[in-house]
Amino acid sequence: MEIAPTALPPRVVQSVAGTFHHFDLARELASRGFLTRIYSSFPWRRLRREGVPRELVRTFPWIHGPWMVAGRYGLMPQWASRELAVENARIFDSWVASRIEDCDAFVGLSGSALKSGRVVQSRGGKYICDRGSSHIRYQKMLLDEEYSRWGLGRAQVDPRAVEREENEYAQADAITVPSEFSRRSFVEMGVPASKLRKIPYGVRLDRFMKMGEPPAHCFDVLFAGTVSIRKGVPYLLEAFAKFKYPSKQLRLAGPVEPEMRSLFSRFNMTSVEVLGRQPQSELARWMNASHVMVLPSIEDGFGLVMAQAMACGTPVIASEHTGSFDLFTDGAEGSMVPIRSADAICERLTQLADDPDLRQRMSEAALQRVRSLRGWDSYGAQYAKFLAEMAAPIGRPS
Repeated sequence: MEIAPTALPPRVVQSVAGTFHHFDLARELASRGFLTRIYSSFPWRRLRREGVPRELVRTFPWIHGPWMVAGRYGLMPQWASRELAVENARIFDSWVASRIEDCDAFVGLSGSALKSGRVVQSRGGKYICDRGSSHIRYQKMLLDEEYSRWGLGRAQVDPRAVEREENEYAQADAITVPSEFSRRSFVEMGVPASKLRKIPYGVRLDRFMKMGEPPAHCFDVLFAGTVSIRKGVPYLLEAFAKFKYPSKQLRLAGPVEPEMRSLFSRFNMTSVEVLGRQPQSELARWMNASHVMVLPSIEDGFGLVMAQAMACGTPVIASEHTGSFDLFTDGAEGSMVPIRSADAICERLTQLADDPDLRQRMSEAALQRVRSLRGWDSYGAQYAKFLAEMAAPIGRPS
């Protein structure tokens, strides 16, 4: 009697220039027995806190590490930083391609996985291009428009990066994206909808949780993320200046890009505090201390900070060019606004400031919504199901 082969979990390799959400995915895949290896351009001392076993991680930090340090301390001109970004992606991809294990599926973060993906495909595996933002050409179009609006010329999206990513989109067997906004951008740029799979991100519930209430004597507004043109910060500053409230405070938590810093003088910065880069523990504290978090991005593939704020019970005001459609219902756990609309942001701020009961309902609804996602578990389950559909081997010899 012939015995039917047993389905085995696919052998999955990941590659990411940095960390992003890929180590959250790696933890989930490892827990399900899918993960063979994850490659990163960050050093292990930075990755050890991500919770992935050391034996599953390989690193090539020799370009990315020094480049990031030099950029953080202003030790490198912008033209040199752009060149290193291009070279880091190319060399890291070649390094991964030269040693990547046989696998059934390879998940590579867009921008640095073209050669590796081709190697995997040549051996019969599937190549999944994972893009955390909108289609890169769509992204460039939006950012070029935005930089022009503020008199800053064109956004610094390197044409070589655009060409490389579009080659990845064409080469890949599938493309994963985190939001409906991102998915629509790919379709608009001519990528077949059948090639796309939308899988929204989760949140680290062990790091972000409700730990208290914001102060009662004032209305505190938080922005979290890179303080930049791309994140729509100028419109938040406009909105906050228009927002009339007896005692108000806006905090900008995140690294400040030079272009944005050059614009601060155009705005009324009264009651605006620039916190700079914050560790996640401090970010969670600021979220708990705020009445609302605003993410007015011009272009944002998802916006993980939204889920983090919701896990702290903080209502969110976010633009439609984020993962807002996938994360909350407008008027329930948060509010959606059009891009480039300071008036809409101001209106939502006023509504929340004037109605404490509405804030409380939104806070409770946000907590329930994020808990229903079970942290990153839902993301991991959806991604594992997708990988099993794409590349599940049947009866592979052990």
